[in-house]
Amino acid sequence: MSLLGRFYALISVVTLFLVASAAPAGVDERAEQNVIGDVLNFFKLGFVTQIDTAITLDTLTTNLVSVNISLKNDLPFELTIDSISSKAGVNGIVYAELDYKFPKPVVVPALGKANSGEIPNVLLTQGALASLDIISLGYLDLLESNVSTRALTINGALGIPIPIEGLKQDNVTAVYTISL
Repeated sequence: MSLLGRFYALISVVTLFLVASAAPAGVDERAEQNVIGDVLNFFKLGFVTQIDTAITLDTLTTNLVSVNISLKNDLPFELTIDSISSKAGVNGIVYAELDYKFPKPVVVPALGKANSGEIPNVLLTQGALASLDIISLGYLDLLESNVSTRALTINGALGIPIPIEGLKQDNVTAVYTISL
């Protein structure tokens, strides 16, 4: 996408954040959340730059891994992420699911980057052995993500709550560490 296209996308998202936060009572909040997710999807303004997955010997019996997610914020204001639920996979097949509330919300600075820290107990829905096949691909698609975020925060405090549903992002770099 060209620089001008990204600028227009950025203006659209900022406008949606502000409109969503000022919506009058009685407006269907669920439709509002989906609109924000749809616009972010349309302009391919994904928040995730990389997923680092730690696979251990226990993973073979528990089907659980830990992940660290690298995040970016293309917006001119701070975002704070309170929780995330996501389904990730390849070719439309879900390989991993997570539902996580951050004990300390993740602050992503304006036009900046941040890391989620370790997110434990991410379920490998196809099982550990079947999931080994996707390691060599080096990417994951975020098939559906829901994010509880706050916009316009100040060092993670205050802000306007904006839940975003239905985020999708293709070809996110995936790095795997295997410790047996």
